[in-house]
Amino acid sequence: MTFKLLAVSAALIGFTVTGAVIPGVCEEAARAAPVLTAAASQQTAPDFAGINNWFNSKPLNMADLRGKVVLVDFWTYGCVNCVNTLPHVTDLYAKYKDKGLVVVGVHTPEFPFERSASNVQAALKRHGITYPVAQDNDSKTWNAYSNRYWPAQYIIDQTGKIVFQHAGEGRYDEIDRTVAKLLNVNS
Repeated sequence: MTFKLLAVSAALIGFTVTGAVIPGVCEEAARAAPVLTAAASQQTAPDFAGINNWFNSKPLNMADLRGKVVLVDFWTYGCVNCVNTLPHVTDLYAKYKDKGLVVVGVHTPEFPFERSASNVQAALKRHGITYPVAQDNDSKTWNAYSNRYWPAQYIIDQTGKIVFQHAGEGRYDEIDRTVAKLLNVNS
């Protein structure tokens, strides 16, 4: 291993352990204003494209999910900001899965080691993720959504329209209220 590669590896481990934000990599943590462009336009949610593997589910598509509320969560297990959101996503799934919510995690890797299916599977086990997860190694679903940030959440209503979009951590109560309102249940 070259010295430069060793130094970069050590820095990445240090950032991951301390929760620091790496400039140019996890800039969503520094963003104060949420990204809401797709929600404002009420665009139809793109289908899942170019998925390498499906975990916890058979392959899904948006047409079959009509009539359900869908939370699409873009994440990667190597991003500390993504890992920080996972307890909220798993709690939301547990709370509303029997009321019509479908959560689909879209694992889009940032680094080569995140492309490994066995590494993704280990991360699912480590974080207690039981909802469907699509492995998007070629970023085709990421690009279909014009997504730019890890983590990012898209809420899709029963008609297939994106009604809420958020990049980064936080806004958990607002996400919960949006899902509850669409499902017509108390949050």
